[in-house]
Amino acid sequence: MTSAPTAPTTRLPAQAAQAPAQADATRDTVMAFLARLQEGSPVRIAEMFAPEVDWVIAENPAVPWIKPRRTRSDVADHFRELAQGQQADPAGTSIGAITVTDDEALLSGWLAGTVRATGKSFRSPFTMRLRVKDGLIVGYRVVEDALAIAAACTPA
Repeated sequence: MTSAPTAPTTRLPAQAAQAPAQADATRDTVMAFLARLQEGSPVRIAEMFAPEVDWVIAENPAVPWIKPRRTRSDVADHFRELAQGQQADPAGTSIGAITVTDDEALLSGWLAGTVRATGKSFRSPFTMRLRVKDGLIVGYRVVEDALAIAAACTPA
């Protein structure tokens, strides 16, 4: 009787061994962030962010809640203004994919809502890139259909 061959033993550098743990911590932070988004409390959402944030959503003069942000307080203001400015459509909003590598996560899907001031609805694909450090979001990038959202914000 012959024994089955054994796989060679491979030692990973310490940094490579830490990568899965970092990715798990990043995924945990992202999932907590998404849960807080569903709760809807701007202050609780902002608690997921570092005191200083590298924040990028392309400015859009037609959309009042999209503007430069850089602090945790600014983040709370963003989510407060977003909630005041539009009613989210949970049936039209979804996340199709979440990919996590080390300290970064990439989310993609669809967002939908109705702008309160105009009564117009929008639906937009989005991609969100989050960078996480010590359980807090330090980088926030969102790419969305700015034209669709601007059109919904523009009175007829």
